[in-house]
Amino acid sequence: MDDSATFGVVVLTMGDRPDELERGLQSLLAQKDVTTDIVVVGNGWEPVGLPETVKSHALPTNVGIPAGRNAGVPLVSGELLFFLDDDAFLPSTDFLRTVADRFADHPRLGLIQPRVADPDGNPSPRRWVPRLHVGDPRTSSPAMNVWEGAVAIRRSVFDAANGWPEEFFYAHEGIDLAWRAWDSGHEAWYAGDLVAGHPAIDPTRHEEFYRLQARNRVWLARRNLPLVLEPFYLGTWTVLTIVRTRPRRAIGAWLRGAREGLRTAPRERRPMRWSTVWRMTRAGRPPII
Repeated sequence: MDDSATFGVVVLTMGDRPDELERGLQSLLAQKDVTTDIVVVGNGWEPVGLPETVKSHALPTNVGIPAGRNAGVPLVSGELLFFLDDDAFLPSTDFLRTVADRFADHPRLGLIQPRVADPDGNPSPRRWVPRLHVGDPRTSSPAMNVWEGAVAIRRSVFDAANGWPEEFFYAHEGIDLAWRAWDSGHEAWYAGDLVAGHPAIDPTRHEEFYRLQARNRVWLARRNLPLVLEPFYLGTWTVLTIVRTRPRRAIGAWLRGAREGLRTAPRERRPMRWSTVWRMTRAGRPPII
């Protein structure tokens, strides 16, 4: 066991969920046998009334979820980072200790997403389990994308990925970070035996949601995939979106977002190595699905 494990913890909030934020912070402060350096980043809001040992960082405007998380990282110390949404919490006091031990025991492990469970026992959305066939959520597996609300990552891997993709603003930033963790020579992992709490609610599906989903899907491919794989990945997701999307009028917003992603070049194109494509394929999900 690494008795010196220190987590730099970033909690992002817009200030509209004070009770949930307090619950999440208290669950972090209750963690045993680790050191936590915690900052609450207010996205367009100045966090107030925080516990004495928790730092506050106010952003004057809402810069988006990925950029908001990135803003907190330089303000905390620790070779391990943990990101927690303001409506999530850790039910167990040894959660971070267990995460630290796994990083210490497995040097190629770069990123961990826990299983997410509703505190009232409501069924978990399938999007919380980052694999094509969900199966038993308690079963662990490699992860090619992550649910962003509770993520642990080595700082070295986070730095190699250049952090969360700020231009995305919202949607698919967890796929980008997971892909770049794999391309750094590490593995991203879904830990079905580790639990984070979060209410089982569906995000609002409005036109802006579908536009950003489509734009960021295109940018994800253009930022990270070898050129020859881009049409396979985007073609697969175009077909799946047309088949799955309800209501049908949302298809128009999705197509507008896709055109935006094709017309505007994403920042920092860095195609993953073919060795990474092979490793991801061997792990069960080639980056064309």
